[in-house]
Amino acid sequence: MSRFGRFAVHALLAVAAALLSPAALAHDSRPAYLQLTETTPGRYDVVWRTPLMSGMRLPVVVRFPEGTRNVSGPAERDFADSIVERRVVQVDGGLEGKRVEFVGLEATITDVLVRVQLRTGETSTTLVRSSKPWVEVTASPGRFSVFTAYLQHGIEHILLGVDHLLFVLGLMLIVRTPWMLLKAITAFTVAHSITLAVATLGYGHVPEAPMNAAIALSILFLGPEIVRAWRGETSFTIRNPWVVAFAFGLLHGFGFASGLTALGLPQGDIPLALFAFNVGVEIGQLAFVALILLMVRAFRILEMRGPRAVQLAPAYVVGVLGAFWTIQRVTMMIQGG
Repeated sequence: MSRFGRFAVHALLAVAAALLSPAALAHDSRPAYLQLTETTPGRYDVVWRTPLMSGMRLPVVVRFPEGTRNVSGPAERDFADSIVERRVVQVDGGLEGKRVEFVGLEATITDVLVRVQLRTGETSTTLVRSSKPWVEVTASPGRFSVFTAYLQHGIEHILLGVDHLLFVLGLMLIVRTPWMLLKAITAFTVAHSITLAVATLGYGHVPEAPMNAAIALSILFLGPEIVRAWRGETSFTIRNPWVVAFAFGLLHGFGFASGLTALGLPQGDIPLALFAFNVGVEIGQLAFVALILLMVRAFRILEMRGPRAVQLAPAYVVGVLGAFWTIQRVTMMIQGG
């Protein structure tokens, strides 16, 4: 096993407990989404999407300001991962300067992305957190609010996307030198940035169920390669990890795109939202890599060593989780028809 890999083993073991915890489920961090479109003075088309967590509806309710009444609806439609409610409301005096509250959000770990479009054409995009479960509608928030909202969600999407992080970690356990690591991470970044843009702009699409199964398979693929690296053997992947990182990065980019499109995109600011989300993903990814490298450095300074069986554990963690997710997602794909 490479010198870098031996030290990274200890870092992985410290992270593995979090990865194996019941709460560490890939892509269970989907935010709720509220879209308000003003059609006539004080009248709004409302789209309220709440994600399903382990098959259960998110226990959050939208509360509009006093003087709001339903003109039509609400009408609900069930999807595999969420429930979408549509209705039309009339707000006395309009929503500008008033609060829309999310009752129950403070008891969750979910965010709400709120997009408001006024009759004047002005739009605002705000990421509402559980610590501040309300949004105040403003007339002209500016493009900065769109950038910050999608930047934050990009960071959260990668840091809570355990499958993506596990793939990156698997790459780190295979590489032999820092230069090789730089090439692999750069190739992965370039690749998923390409397919993220392609999918988001509507130039390509991969069905979600097969895509998720293939992402899990990419993690499973790395398990045996880590074992080969530990044994001092070689393979195409070990010699050229950047090629494999690029190839699978194209696939992971479609996964990032599904998280972005699930939010809903501001039609007038799609390029800005796409750019901000991608920057957020890169910030989160680099933060994760930096954390692992710092842990590697700490174990090196402390001169910590582990028995042979412990050094094998990372390959099996990557392989077992990859196998579990692959079986789980293929089964869901088959059952879904």
